[in-house]
Amino acid sequence: MGVCDAIRRITRVGKSTAMSAPHLPKVAGINPMVPVSAHTPAGSRSEAPTAPGTLVQDRLAGWVSDLTTLHELTERLARTSTLDDALHELLDAGATLVGARRGLVVFEPSDRRGPVSTVGLGLAHAELGHIETVPRSVTSCGRILEGLPGAEGAQTTPDLLGDTSLDPRRREVAARLGYAASYALPLTAQSTGRLGAAVWLYDEPTEPREQRRHLVGLYAGYAGEHLARLLELERARADTATLTEELLPSRLPRVTGVQLAARHRTTPRGGGNWYDALDLPEGALGLAVGSVNGSGPSALAAMGRLRAGLRAYAVMEGEDPVAVLSDLELLLRLTEPARSATALFAYCEPAHRKILLAGAGHNPPLVIGDRRTEFVETSLSAPLGMLACWEAPSVEITLAPGETVLFYTDGLLRRTGDSTDRAFARLHSAAAGVPKALRDDAGSIADHVLRTVLADSSDPGERTQELSVLAARFD
Repeated sequence: MGVCDAIRRITRVGKSTAMSAPHLPKVAGINPMVPVSAHTPAGSRSEAPTAPGTLVQDRLAGWVSDLTTLHELTERLARTSTLDDALHELLDAGATLVGARRGLVVFEPSDRRGPVSTVGLGLAHAELGHIETVPRSVTSCGRILEGLPGAEGAQTTPDLLGDTSLDPRRREVAARLGYAASYALPLTAQSTGRLGAAVWLYDEPTEPREQRRHLVGLYAGYAGEHLARLLELERARADTATLTEELLPSRLPRVTGVQLAARHRTTPRGGGNWYDALDLPEGALGLAVGSVNGSGPSALAAMGRLRAGLRAYAVMEGEDPVAVLSDLELLLRLTEPARSATALFAYCEPAHRKILLAGAGHNPPLVIGDRRTEFVETSLSAPLGMLACWEAPSVEITLAPGETVLFYTDGLLRRTGDSTDRAFARLHSAAAGVPKALRDDAGSIADHVLRTVLADSSDPGERTQELSVLAARFD
């Protein structure tokens, strides 16, 4: 919105003859840090005659101040990246513009697909609960949310306690919580329609002046479009999380002599990290972790195909991990010729605590026990899809009773500016520092390692890296 356009819109708020009036009330600018009270009636004092040029300058100065404040508030809103942060910012900015101290916003998209949220300003959780006991059809906010006739625009209630035509329950709650007036606005967007409603509460009977109503209306229009964009992102994240959850194991198998635990974290866009554990013939157990390069729905689809393919190959020839990964490499080349992936597959014999494993460009597993914490020595190998024909030797290890093998993806190691050696040293230190009291539980070991490694990062983006961890403790 250009400054000139905004000035023309603000000009239409007042009477067209206001500029020629002999004694105009000055329209003051709004300080975004100190809310301007809307309680003082206008025109209560006479002013000394002022030159027409001074009146024009004062009026323009007020408009520029209002536009500057509006710009600053919308810039602050634009910097929010989650619905919750945006709703809190909306409430704060609206309170500044209309001169209120308290308020609430109910986010409830009209398509009923969610998410639904209620955020308060200066109201405790219990106070919000009291307000929700008032029937929706008799409150300004509720009428907007229900789409009732006459509730398409702003809803002003200047005297909640003195207006006997209002619902008794509404007046009772207002008296109990100590507010005497309200001003409500619908939150809408062109692409989604009604998203919710915001209401600001005053301690005394009053209503915002017309200039304030105009400014908060402009702000609410921008806020609605911003909330619509965040809603789309939020729903995309939820859909991605649901799809990822469906593509990963719904439960881990119960195998005598082995305790399993898995942890998985995904990014908002979704990615190709995965883990798996499956029963194999003759009491054996197959364990796998892997990562498909890329992110988004295509990476999720590729991950699902690889995991399904590996399960089939593991059942047919799981006792030979090299053959399993060779078949998986062929599958990747045929279905995703432009994509690469890393994978590790382990064939376990729980009765003998023996593991035969092979890896394709993947990180070596980590053995954690009372007497040792060390990485398994595996040979270097290329990721799947990188060579015309993949092959690498397998490695056999034997565990002592009570030892745990930790399989993990690259997300556990990645740090901006960190060397590979430092990343592995940090992981080794976290595993070696698992308290003895936690070493009897695979889930506790995985949680401790995750918590310790991720706590070292000062970058929130790195703490939300996609990763998979699979822990197997052998009795």
